[in-house]
Amino acid sequence: MKNLTEKRVELMAPLKNLKSLNAVIGKTDAVYFGVESFNMRMYSDNFKLEDLNKIVRICHKNDIHAYLTTNIIIYENEFPLLDQVLDRAVEAEIDAVIIHDVGAINLAKEKGLNFYISTQANISNSHAAKYYEALGAQRLVLARELSLEQIKEIKEGLNKAEIETFVHGAQCTSISGRCYFSAEVCQSQDYSANRGRCVQPCRRKWRVYDDQSNEFLYDGVFFINAKDLCMIEHIPELIEAKIDAFKIEGRMRDPIYIEETTSCYREAIDAYYENSYSQEKVKGWIKRLNKVYNRGFSTGFYFGLPKGSEIQREFDGNISNYRKIEIGKVLNYFPEKKAAKILLTSGKLKLRDEIFIIGTHTDTYLRQEVKSIQIKQKQNLTETPTVTSTKERITVGITVDKTVKKNDKVFKLEHI
Repeated sequence: MKNLTEKRVELMAPLKNLKSLNAVIGKTDAVYFGVESFNMRMYSDNFKLEDLNKIVRICHKNDIHAYLTTNIIIYENEFPLLDQVLDRAVEAEIDAVIIHDVGAINLAKEKGLNFYISTQANISNSHAAKYYEALGAQRLVLARELSLEQIKEIKEGLNKAEIETFVHGAQCTSISGRCYFSAEVCQSQDYSANRGRCVQPCRRKWRVYDDQSNEFLYDGVFFINAKDLCMIEHIPELIEAKIDAFKIEGRMRDPIYIEETTSCYREAIDAYYENSYSQEKVKGWIKRLNKVYNRGFSTGFYFGLPKGSEIQREFDGNISNYRKIEIGKVLNYFPEKKAAKILLTSGKLKLRDEIFIIGTHTDTYLRQEVKSIQIKQKQNLTETPTVTSTKERITVGITVDKTVKKNDKVFKLEHI
């Protein structure tokens, strides 16, 4: 057994909305998220500033650290609003803000907030790391372009600041996400990656013409479409490098993705400390990670410069063979029976099927197996008829593990 008194690595999950928070309770040590302003994922749902107290309260009630991202470039006219956001963060007792603009750092320090330096600062050496440590940063999110050996060197040179690195999720083809490609393609700073509004032109097919050779170097190819980072088979090496926090990317992802990736890394981290980490388990985790959104997997810069094989040249977007399929909706919930009445609108339900009940306009997130099926007065059924048209819709009663609400949608992950 590992020393159970030693400080464990912190697992950080991304939040898109309250549904994703509900999805990772009990599975993560920390979450990071943004409000409507000043974060690098402006196209995500994001939380309203007035909800910050509520979000942090739910996190702390469940022993989860809450980190607020305010990590974009800040312009002069935006400091009054940033001042309001940080005041609300103080009031909510946020655990830390993630920033990199020096002006924002000064403002956070004035308010007594813990602050972590974002990967946007591109900390790539021990000198830069010591500079931010001297400024008072409690944690440094290192540049994504570092090898594991470089990360170890930086860690060894610090006195008390922690280091954090990404372990899973989308990778930007540019330096730590600092890019003008989107703004240039759209011919507007309103779509700047540095302001959290990237339209991801790097994920498209491109034709690149060389005017000296009079040839196309690339002719309709996704030649800068980086595969996703996946480090689950290297968890022992990362922990033994004394990295303090592992971050999962995905603040724009579906809660099913957020839950499954968080669950896999939670299990992997726990297995390391329990001396039960094995290649057999790694195979199982990778199989599960392949079922949710991914562009194929890569180890990024951890073990050297990425090669051409770490670019997904053939497909844009999700290459998983599974898709979230809507099969029905909740008609009613009966708390005394812990049961729900569901209108089945497509497909069928069988005992032990895994289903997801997710709110459209509510915060519901429930993942569970089907444990019982009732149609009208017929109980203890093993499956339902198959619904293929609106005329065949049927009402089904099932037991549920948590409260669900009327009109919550019911989904299954199905192989395509």
